[in-house]
Amino acid sequence: MLTKKQLQLLEFIHARTQVDGVSPSFDEMKEALDLRSKSGIHRLITALDERGFIRRLAHRARAIEIIRMPESMSSPVRGFEPRVIKGSRPGRPQEAIDLDESEIRSLPMMGRIAAGVPISAIEVYSRNIAVPSAMVSNSGEHYALEVKGDSMIEAGINDGDVVVIRETSTAQTGDIVVALVDDHEATLKRFRRNGSAIALEAANPAYETRVFCDDQVKVQGKLVGLIRTY
Repeated sequence: MLTKKQLQLLEFIHARTQVDGVSPSFDEMKEALDLRSKSGIHRLITALDERGFIRRLAHRARAIEIIRMPESMSSPVRGFEPRVIKGSRPGRPQEAIDLDESEIRSLPMMGRIAAGVPISAIEVYSRNIAVPSAMVSNSGEHYALEVKGDSMIEAGINDGDVVVIRETSTAQTGDIVVALVDDHEATLKRFRRNGSAIALEAANPAYETRVFCDDQVKVQGKLVGLIRTY
């Protein structure tokens, strides 16, 4: 039996390894789990290792191999699949989110975000949307956006999905972020830094990676959750 934090860390390592090909850094793990120090990550890693869920590979940086996932999880170790919460379409009752009131947070829906061809910057507040509180950390403000386009489809993000974003102005390579380009174009892409250049990378081979000077891109937030409607 894993603790909540152990399971969260295992899921995070699994997702990032499948997407990036390497396990996340301890700093990335610390931020993802909202821990104050890396010592807590060391303890969680040790616990997962002792329980046979991961294996640390000697003499290799950022080398953690996932051996197995908990049997209670429906998906085996394979390509990245976001944790999807099923909800109802805007304008319909949200009875599909079957949670107690204490498990729900209300976030502002701040318009649409491009995951495809460029669109104008994020629109202003339109309404509130209910999301599971487990999707929202205690640090920082959060908001929701509706995805338009299919450029992130291989990261499990489809046209019409609602993404939950934690406000931040910084990002690390590999993060999926809301980026504001030249102060007028908002887009949802994977962030990669190379010196003074920033690449905004799609997760669809039909779209090219776009490279900008670092002063052209402002990070507006980081993806922390996804809600899919049917």
